[in-house]
Amino acid sequence: MEYLNSLNEPQREGVVNTDGPVMIIAGAGSGKTRVLTYRIAYLIDNKQVDPFNILALTFTNKAAKEMRERIEKVVGTEARNLWMGTFHSVFARILRAEADHLGYPSNFTIYDTDDSKSLIRTIVKEFNLDDKVYKANVVLNRISGAKNRLISWREYLNNPIYKADDESNMKPELGRIYKTYAERCFKAGAMDFDDLLFNTNVLFKEHTDVLNKYQQRFHYVMVDEFQDTNISQYLITKKLAAVRQNIAVVGDDAQSIYAFRGADIQNILNFEKDYSDLRVIKLEQNYRSSRNIVNAANSVIFKNKAQLKKNVWTDNEEGSLIELLKANSDGEEGKLVASAIFEEKMHRQIKNNEVAVLYRTNSQSRAIEEALRRMNLKYKIIGGLSFYQRKEIKDLMAYLRFSINHNDEESFKRIINYPRRGVGDTSVSKMIVAANDHAISLWEVLENANSFLGGRAANAVMDFVTTIKRFKLEIESKDAFEAATQIAKTSGILKELYEDKTVEGLNRYENVQELLNAIKEYVDDPEKEDKSLGAFLQEIALVTGLDNDKDDDEEKITLMTIHMAKGLEFQHVYIVGLEEDLFPSQMMLSSRADLEEERRLFYVAITRAKSKLFVSYALSRYRFGRLKNCEPSRFIEEIDPAFIKINKKYNPADSTTQNERPDYAKNFVKGMKKTVSSKPVKKSSYKPSADFTPSDTSNLQEGMKVEHPKFGYGKVVDMDESGANRKAKVSFDDFGEKTLLLSFAKLKIHDN
Repeated sequence: MEYLNSLNEPQREGVVNTDGPVMIIAGAGSGKTRVLTYRIAYLIDNKQVDPFNILALTFTNKAAKEMRERIEKVVGTEARNLWMGTFHSVFARILRAEADHLGYPSNFTIYDTDDSKSLIRTIVKEFNLDDKVYKANVVLNRISGAKNRLISWREYLNNPIYKADDESNMKPELGRIYKTYAERCFKAGAMDFDDLLFNTNVLFKEHTDVLNKYQQRFHYVMVDEFQDTNISQYLITKKLAAVRQNIAVVGDDAQSIYAFRGADIQNILNFEKDYSDLRVIKLEQNYRSSRNIVNAANSVIFKNKAQLKKNVWTDNEEGSLIELLKANSDGEEGKLVASAIFEEKMHRQIKNNEVAVLYRTNSQSRAIEEALRRMNLKYKIIGGLSFYQRKEIKDLMAYLRFSINHNDEESFKRIINYPRRGVGDTSVSKMIVAANDHAISLWEVLENANSFLGGRAANAVMDFVTTIKRFKLEIESKDAFEAATQIAKTSGILKELYEDKTVEGLNRYENVQELLNAIKEYVDDPEKEDKSLGAFLQEIALVTGLDNDKDDDEEKITLMTIHMAKGLEFQHVYIVGLEEDLFPSQMMLSSRADLEEERRLFYVAITRAKSKLFVSYALSRYRFGRLKNCEPSRFIEEIDPAFIKINKKYNPADSTTQNERPDYAKNFVKGMKKTVSSKPVKKSSYKPSADFTPSDTSNLQEGMKVEHPKFGYGKVVDMDESGANRKAKVSFDDFGEKTLLLSFAKLKIHDN
C-alpha cells in the first residue's frame, strides 16, 4: 500500500476511516479525487471488500471513468466489478433489473430532452392549447422541477398551491399536461432522465423487499460532489446506506453552484444532523494554486454565512498578485484581455491551452472572441457554441441577410417558418424545386406563391414577402442598429425568446440582445464610415470566417462560463465582467441564499487559477442596444487588498506608473471607491442635454460649438467638403479630436 505514503495526514484519514458515516470536506485543489480513489482501492486491497459490494456515485461519466482507471492501476482488473457511475446510469441499471415491480418492461426506452419536448408539443396540440403559452421547454422544466422534489402528477393535481401558481402564470393546464405526459411515457414503456431518479425512489418506497436487497448488496456507499445532489438523489443514497451506515460523502459547500439545476446545498450543510456519529474530515491543503490566489479566494468566501468553516491553505509559492483590469466598455475589456494574454505569451512563453477566460453568461463571449480573433489568438468555446454559431444568433442573422439578399436560399430555409407561420417542409421543398425547374429566382417564386402553392401556406408566404420588403425599406433608410432592431422586433424573434422564461430561454434572449449591442457599437464607432447593415454583415462575415479552422489539435485558449469550469484548472485565468447586475447577476439578488450562491460561483472561478489570475470589469456595457453605465462588482471589494493590484499598464487613464502598487492596502473598499470615483471616465459620466435633438448640419462650419450624444461637447476645428460625403473634425472636451461623417453623426449645434 505504497500509495498511502503519498497522502498528507487528513487525506490518509479520509482513506483509512472506512466504517460508519464520514463526510470529507474537500477544499479547492485539495486532492479529493485522489482520496476517493485510494479509499476505494483501500477497501478492496486492505479490507478485502468485494468490489461488487461497493457503490460509488459521481456526477459525470468522465469522473467515473477517471477514478475507475486510477483504481485499476492499484488493485488490477477487479476494479471493473465496482458499481461506479453517475446517479442516472447506476439507477437505470437497478430499474432495468426491477422494472416489472413498477409495470415497466426491462428494456424501457430512455427519452432524451428532445423526445420529451416532442411528446409535450403533441399533448399541447391535442389539448388545443396555445403552444406559445405552453412552450415545450417551459412545461418540461416545470415537470422536471416537480419530479426532482418527488412530486407525482397526482400530488401536483391535488395541491391547491401548485394550481394557484399555474393559474397566476396563465398556465392552468400544466397539471393536466403533467398527468398526460406521465401516462404516455408509461404507456410507451419510456422514462425520461428525471424518471430514473423519481422511479428509483418510488421503487424503494413501495417495495421494501427490493430496497433490502440492495441494502444488503452495497456494504459501502460513496458520493462524489455531494454538494451538487438534489433531494431525490440524497434520499436514495441515504436509504441504500441505512442498514450498515457505511456512507462517505465528499464535497465542498463552497463550490455548490447548481441550485438552478435542483442542487440543494442543505444536503451537505445539514448532513451531520442525520448522523450523530458522523466523522468529519477536512482536506484544507491546496496543491493547485499560489498563496495569493488561495488567500484571495478565502477572503471572498469568508463573507458567506451559510457554510462549513474550513481554513484552506497552501505551501505553494506566493505567486503574483491578482491583477485588476478596468475598461471603459465591454469592447475595450475584450481588447485589454486579449492584449494581456498576448503579452503573457510573449514574456512567459505560456501556451494557449494554459489560459482560460471565464464569464458569467455566454453572451459575454462575443467581445472576447472578436478581440482574440483580431490578435490571431486561437481559442475554443467549451460548453457552448461560438457566439455567431448559436441558433438564436444564426436565426436573426439569417433574417438580416435575407432582407438584403432575397435569393439567399440557406437563410430562407432557416426563417420561412420561424417563428412558425404555417409553412411546412413540403411547401419549402416545392418552392425550391419550382425555382430550379422554371429557371427563375427563389424570390420570384415567393412573390408568386399562389401559382406554386395553395391554401394557407400560399397566404403565409405572401405575408412573409410583404414583411421582407418592409425590412428592405428599413435597411435602405436607417443605420444598421435601427434596421436590425426593427427586424428583430417585427420578425417575432425577440417576442418568442422573451416569453420563454426558462434559464435557457433567458440566455437565448440575452444573446440576441448582445448581437444588437454589437451592431450598436459598430454604428457608434466614429471610424466606421459606412453605418449600413450590409457593411456590418460583411465585416462579421470576414471575422467569423476564421471559425472554420479545422485544426482541432492545435492548442487553443479556452472560453467558457464559470459553471462549465468547475473541476478544471489552468495556469492563467481571466475572469471578465465583474460588474453589479452581471456578476453578481441581477436575477440572484433577491435573497441572501441567491447572493451567497453567486459568491460561491466567484470562489470557484478564482480557484481555477494555478499561477496567475486577472479580473476585469467595464465602466459601460451595451445592454439592450444602449450604452449603460456599470458599477464594479461588490466581489472585487471583497477580495482582501493585500492580494490584488490594479494593472496600470492596461489602464492608461491612471497616472501612476505601471509597476507602482496602489496605496490603499489598508482599506481596500475605500481605495476601490476612490479609484473608481476620483478619476471618473468622462465617457460614462456625460449626460446629453434634456432637449437634445440632432441639428441640420448642412450649414455646419468651422468654429461652431456642437454636442454629440456619446462624445459630449466639442468645437468644429476643420471641415472636409471633398468627395461625396461631408466630414467634420471636432475637438471634444473629453475625447480629443474625432473625424465624423456628417450623414450619420448626430450633432446638436449650440450657440457660441
